[in-house]
Amino acid sequence: MPERIWTEKATVMTGDDMERALRRIAVEIVERNKGLEKVVLLGIQRRGVHLAARLRDLLKESEKTKVPTGELDITLYRDDISTLSDQPVVHSTSIPCDITGKRVVLVDDVLFTGRTVRAALDAVTDFGRPESVQLAVLVDRGHRELPIAADYVGKSVPTSRRENVEVRVAALDGEDKVVICVLNGGARDGLEA
Repeated sequence: MPERIWTEKATVMTGDDMERALRRIAVEIVERNKGLEKVVLLGIQRRGVHLAARLRDLLKESEKTKVPTGELDITLYRDDISTLSDQPVVHSTSIPCDITGKRVVLVDDVLFTGRTVRAALDAVTDFGRPESVQLAVLVDRGHRELPIAADYVGKSVPTSRRENVEVRVAALDGEDKVVICVLNGGARDGLEA
């Protein structure tokens, strides 16, 4: 069986585009919550953590307020954990404060089927009962399998199921960029078009 390799098809956001989108999301968070008094940011591991840290920095710069920011690993809450691998990789969870009565903003890189967000909601309830949970994503690519929608979206990118959206962040990937990748051969490799 030939090796499957993802090939970059198109750049949909540059580093500057990502920065503008995050700045807009930061403004929208302040407006929707009428300030930041009760807001807590939780980045979903892995790239959501880096995007949440950037939002925290942008909010501190614009509002002169340090928003509590943490990390949420949802690996053990996934409904497909048995299909991932024999040894799933668990990352850290770090909740910066008691989230009961807070307005939690979950931050993730890509919203796709909604299953990651469902797992994140389950994880959040293990740490308290927030007043509300909001969702901020850099990219919404569609194809929802669950009734989940983002409150804050950097960019909506229509995709086919045979495509993959990769968010690259400088801290992990050496560059800031969002690209669409296709599997070498696409539908010829048995994937639906």
